[in-house]
Amino acid sequence: MSSTTPPLAVPSPAGRSDWDAWGDEPARLPAGARAIVAAVLPGKAHPVPRRERPTLTPSRLGDGDLAALTAIAPATTEDGIRMLHLGGKSTPDLLARRLGDPQPAPDAVVSPATHDDVLAVLRLCADRGIAVVPFGGGTSVVGGVDPLRGRHGAVIALDLSRTAALLALDEVSLLATLGAGTTGPQAEELLNARGYTLGHFPQSFRYASIGGFAATRSSGQASRGYGRFDDLVHALRVATPAGDLRLGRAPASAAGPDLRQLFLGSEGAFGVLTEVTVRVRPIPAETAYGAWTFPDFESGAAAFREATQRGIRPTVLRLSDESETRVNAALGGHLTRMRGALAVATFEGATEAEAHSARAALDAVFTNHGAKSRGEDPARSWERGRFASPALRDTLLDMGVLAETLETATTWAQLAELKGAVTDALTEALAAEGTKPIVMCHISHVYPAGASLYFTVVAALTTEPGAQWQRAKDAASRAIGAADGTISHHHAVGRDHRPYLEDEIGPLGVAVLRAVKDTLDPTGIMNPGVLVAPAADS
Repeated sequence: MSSTTPPLAVPSPAGRSDWDAWGDEPARLPAGARAIVAAVLPGKAHPVPRRERPTLTPSRLGDGDLAALTAIAPATTEDGIRMLHLGGKSTPDLLARRLGDPQPAPDAVVSPATHDDVLAVLRLCADRGIAVVPFGGGTSVVGGVDPLRGRHGAVIALDLSRTAALLALDEVSLLATLGAGTTGPQAEELLNARGYTLGHFPQSFRYASIGGFAATRSSGQASRGYGRFDDLVHALRVATPAGDLRLGRAPASAAGPDLRQLFLGSEGAFGVLTEVTVRVRPIPAETAYGAWTFPDFESGAAAFREATQRGIRPTVLRLSDESETRVNAALGGHLTRMRGALAVATFEGATEAEAHSARAALDAVFTNHGAKSRGEDPARSWERGRFASPALRDTLLDMGVLAETLETATTWAQLAELKGAVTDALTEALAAEGTKPIVMCHISHVYPAGASLYFTVVAALTTEPGAQWQRAKDAASRAIGAADGTISHHHAVGRDHRPYLEDEIGPLGVAVLRAVKDTLDPTGIMNPGVLVAPAADS
């Protein structure tokens, strides 16, 4: 559709997280967490408290450039706006904001409202040598939205929040077109009002945007039922410094390679996703819940593989290993319950019978693998708190505790080896720092051929917390590569994973990505250093 066509609807204003924290208010630590904190803090703690306001690097954008940008879309160099665009929300990001000054900040924040606005901004920046970092919710945990200039004289954060809108709805084909800056809650608000849902609920749901979901190949917690975000994308509209693209006409096509795939996962390195057309579904009438404990993670993984390969499709399907099960039980105040490996699942359907039939089918498989039913409560409890965990990290940093995550995926045949290798790498790297880490893992995305593994690490912070986590993350990343896992299942590449990408796709694969960037972004202004090295460093 034309970018000048009025939208069907605009959402309520989006929530925004603080400059130095995941959420917008402090998280209250559950009572049961005290035992965990005591376990990882046997001696002196090294807390990293929050600060009231940062000092930012001064803007390097000239008055003429700012005036030219303002003629296209609202633009500002005010520190109060710039500090909300300092980058992502990984633990290294948050540590840097608590410990360092001045904070590297974009030289300006520009807020376009339409595709044509974005295209005009990119053309101006390409002409004037200004780097552009597309910015949605700022939830990257892999260095994907850092305001780096590269070889350019200045850098802007391109805040897409004004593009938030429902632009079109095809109720026959069940397709909705959303502005790229529409956040997860805004998308559900717009669709729910018309009886539909996108069904994409990653842990970043409250703040992340539709464009960000597409640009990082996000995978939501309901991926078994709804699919990954890239599975949901029907069409894209893209603005690049070289021009614009409309990609995706039909539900399937043999018209050459699928160019949508160049932009799904491209993280703003090739251009800006401005409009995303996605598949939607009617809001389910019924939801059923189930929880089971397995004797161990291995028997649970075998049950998950059988259920998935048999085509049983719960909406949510998660398996926590023994360590994560114990920690979650402690967080909930259940210190003597839930031994073994806990699985939770939800089941949506048009009728109660449909939802309960899927649960019965899964229960039969799980029972054959030694599982015991735990009723509905653990699954309902997980659902109530499923977006809260990242904010707990902020509170733990205040106490001197490191809490961070990483993820990967592999085939069922390699799953146990990969889990063991990454667990050992993290444990050994952090233990070498003199800490007693807790390493947890769960499966939350499954496929007929394999599954993802999501690791959470809790350890005492040392006096050099940034270097502490970097050494552990590097050890884990190398272990992933050695065990033939992917460097990222759904967090993307960013700058943090770029050193490991060539091991996965090969030098020729990196050269292909470089050639695409050189064609679409010949002056290299788009998100320098993300996905592929800046041209001067290649």
